[in-house]
Amino acid sequence: MALSKKLNNKPLVIKIGGAILEKASALQSLLTVIASLQNQAVVLVHGGGCVVDEMLSQAGFTTEKKHGLRVTPQEQMQIISGALAGSVNKSIVAAASSLNMHAVGLSLSDGNMVSCTLSEKDLGMVGEPSAQCSKLLDSLINANFLPIISSIGSLKSGELVNVNADDAAVAICKLLNAELLLLTDVNGVKDGSGQYIPSLNNEQASSLIDQGVIAGGMTAKVNAALNAANQLRRSIAVASWQSPEQIIHLLNGENIGTRIQPSS
Repeated sequence: MALSKKLNNKPLVIKIGGAILEKASALQSLLTVIASLQNQAVVLVHGGGCVVDEMLSQAGFTTEKKHGLRVTPQEQMQIISGALAGSVNKSIVAAASSLNMHAVGLSLSDGNMVSCTLSEKDLGMVGEPSAQCSKLLDSLINANFLPIISSIGSLKSGELVNVNADDAAVAICKLLNAELLLLTDVNGVKDGSGQYIPSLNNEQASSLIDQGVIAGGMTAKVNAALNAANQLRRSIAVASWQSPEQIIHLLNGENIGTRIQPSS
């Protein structure tokens, strides 16, 4: 199904990660939907924790997380960067290329797109990203390329850092003044009774986090979406990659998944 109208003339940044990267058919379905979009600029930002965990395990390392965020010791950085900026990124590029899409694989520091400072959350070599320069992405988008960006950045010192993929997507979204769609393995955020919440603001999210209803990786995802919503002053969609056709509904102005609302 082709789509001819743009999303408020803004690019659409889609963040993917997790299980979709373990299921070639799911990734292929998502890319097929993206390939069908006409006159709509799309940028993919990805993590790949499942691949990282596997590679670290093979190398004899264990994985530690704090509040759903990966701890990245210096000695693991080479493997993590190789997994995300190498294996995962190039696999997604290859899958897109198989659909005749003009995909380009990037990391956050390419073209000075995003600068990073070391996180103060005691997570090791984890970077906090800030939008820096859109020149490279503007050029690629204007030439109808599909940028596929891994969540690996660098410090001013030149050291590589691991960046939470949700935060990376937020930074790219700010860089392009784009709309943001966070794709996860569930169709949005659930309340205490297990029902999906169509709309979620900061107060509601804080309450659900305090109650433990929102926990683990979803906590990081919701916090990243709240951050993006507040800084962009518009709602952010969190939806499932298992139904990629929802992207078309989103572009048509319909609500999908959970909309994370900015503070009033």
